[in-house]
Amino acid sequence: MQLIKAIVRPNKVDEVKEALEKVGVTGMTVTEVRGHGQQKGHTAIYRGKEYAVSLLPKMQIETVVADSDVETIIRALVGAARTGEIGDGRVYVTPVMQSYKIRTGEREQ
Repeated sequence: MQLIKAIVRPNKVDEVKEALEKVGVTGMTVTEVRGHGQQKGHTAIYRGKEYAVSLLPKMQIETVVADSDVETIIRALVGAARTGEIGDGRVYVTPVMQSYKIRTGEREQ
C-alpha cells in the first residue's frame, strides 16, 4: 500500500476528486492547509496598508492505494490539478506498512 498526499490549489479540489473517483479511488481525506513553495506568497492591501502574505491557502488530499494503482492515480491527480503556473502544488508517495480498521480491529497489509 502507498499513501498519496497531494497539496493542490483550493479551486482544483473538485476536479481532483472527480478524477480520482474515475480511476477507482473510493476514499480520501481533504484538509485545508497553508504554505508556500517557489512563489513565496504575495503582497496584499488591507485597509490601505500593504502587507506580505507568506503562507497561501492550499488543500491537502490524502488517500491510501494499492501499489499497482499508484502510477494511474498520480497521472489522474496531476492531470486534474495542473494549471501550468507556479503554485500548482506537489504530490508525495510514502509506503504504508500496515493499517487497521478501528471498528473491527482488522489489519490490512
